[in-house]
Amino acid sequence: MAKISDGYDPGPGISHAGSISLGTKDIEKSLWFFRDVLGMEEVERDGNVAYLRAYQELRHHSLVLREQDEAVVNAFSMRTRRAQDVELFYEHLQREEIEAVEIPAGTEKGRGTAVRFLLPGGEHPFELYFDMDKTEAPEEIQSRLPSNSSTRRGLGVRRLDHFNVQTSPQTINQTEQWAREHLGLKRREFAYLPDHPGTLMASWTSVSSQMHDVAFVANRLEKTGQMHHVAYNLENMSDALTAADILRDLDVSFGVGPGKHGIGQAMYLYVHDPGSDHRVELYASGYQIFDEDWEAIEWRPEDFPEGLTWYGDPIDTTPGSRGRDTTGTAGLRNPLL
Repeated sequence: MAKISDGYDPGPGISHAGSISLGTKDIEKSLWFFRDVLGMEEVERDGNVAYLRAYQELRHHSLVLREQDEAVVNAFSMRTRRAQDVELFYEHLQREEIEAVEIPAGTEKGRGTAVRFLLPGGEHPFELYFDMDKTEAPEEIQSRLPSNSSTRRGLGVRRLDHFNVQTSPQTINQTEQWAREHLGLKRREFAYLPDHPGTLMASWTSVSSQMHDVAFVANRLEKTGQMHHVAYNLENMSDALTAADILRDLDVSFGVGPGKHGIGQAMYLYVHDPGSDHRVELYASGYQIFDEDWEAIEWRPEDFPEGLTWYGDPIDTTPGSRGRDTTGTAGLRNPLL
């Protein structure tokens, strides 16, 4: 019997935020933070590059740490819905006259072929991939739960949650609109700059049921190619409070929190990796979106402070990390090549 999908091709699509590649000046300090404190599994080590995943991630990695002179973001990676979508996106980028390069399979350990390009306007280095190995954890940390790749350890981050990226007020509308029209991201909540109506201050977008997979924020210093934070998911709100207690004892630098966002309604805690100073959000709870006809919620200036912080400290909106070589052809070269 023929399936209804046999005669229909929706075109290339994105599944979720898959992984991030971060430069660090001190990989041992970064490994201590992500592996020993947050509880991630170090899946593989290749010289000055380490691959890690959280305890509910079955694929090879969601985090690449590379020791290098600059602590910058090497790539934000999104997984596509199907294997053929990587090539289809590459062809689409060529038609749109957006320069893109192919990253051969195995350049990142455990990952198949990817396509690398700079987000129009934003200049963030994005990579699209589908194939990634499923890897078994060492026997001593294997979980009895088949949906977990390993036992819960440390602070128990369970998966990569989202990216928060910044670009200039002059380019944010272009970047966010391009991502919606060409990557299929859906706007969930948003706000305009109070003194520039029509210019986005922030937009939270997703391709999944999450409130956001990628957030776009206007950089008040008018910089492009910036990351505010990468978020890892905790199981519940009390985990964020426990994390704050433990991190204080370990003298890990806090940004702000713990507190609760009005936008997304999740508990947050912003901390900094001591090896690289990249900002990491520990993110718990929040709401899911299942309505296909969801109407984006606008936060007006008079209400916006409660959007960022329903309760807790005011959010630090300064940029955290910049993208690697974000201008010209150099920005398309993968640092592992």
